[in-house]
Amino acid sequence: MSIVPDLSGRVALVTGASRGIGKAIALALAEAGADVAVNYRERSAEAEAVAAAIRSLGRRSAALGADVSEGAAVARMLASAEAALGPIDVLVNNAGVALSRSLEELTEADFDRTIAVNLKSAFLCTQAVWPGMRARRWGRIVNISSGAARGAGVVGTHYNASKAGMEGLTRGYAARLVKDGITVNAVAPSLIATEMIAPHRIANAARIPVGRLGTGEEVASAVLMVIANAYMTGQTVPVNGGLHFN
Repeated sequence: MSIVPDLSGRVALVTGASRGIGKAIALALAEAGADVAVNYRERSAEAEAVAAAIRSLGRRSAALGADVSEGAAVARMLASAEAALGPIDVLVNNAGVALSRSLEELTEADFDRTIAVNLKSAFLCTQAVWPGMRARRWGRIVNISSGAARGAGVVGTHYNASKAGMEGLTRGYAARLVKDGITVNAVAPSLIATEMIAPHRIANAARIPVGRLGTGEEVASAVLMVIANAYMTGQTVPVNGGLHFN
């Protein structure tokens, strides 16, 4: 069995895929053979560039603007994705927000926004796609969590809560969909070289046992691994350069 799935003839949807980890995942899925819907909220030009890169690989793609923390927007996005590419076989819930706040700075609005974007969006998108996956008896759902789900993290308690909730969501759906040919797993990156940690890149790299930040492509590799493995479900795979056992 290959650790890289053959996704020829499959359709994938990646939320928050205009840049960073989401972009890397979208491109990796296309390289594995999938047609890919690229979701974005604000960065339309960047999302269109990702879709163009996917098409250059010989796959179909569509850039779809939607705030995935809103149910009506998710429904419209799914309808557009299926009209353009076909039914969704692979869902990667990657959209997220990291509002860095101390305990003194954290507000109710910050907490609500973080839970909506990081956790509620995964619920809404999963609810939208699993009935079709069940009907076809095949599906792969991957949630992009974080080391902050189980550790102190650096963003704030609201972020911890959102990612811990995502891992609970992962286990709950996995248990209920396993008999339908659908696997649900999480990948939990820590300290990846993205815009989120750019201001503190050198200090963060010094904390990691492997001596550098991770890459989006390394996260994407873990996503492909769990998609390929039909025996793995309800699990969280850390991608952290040895950070959490050192």
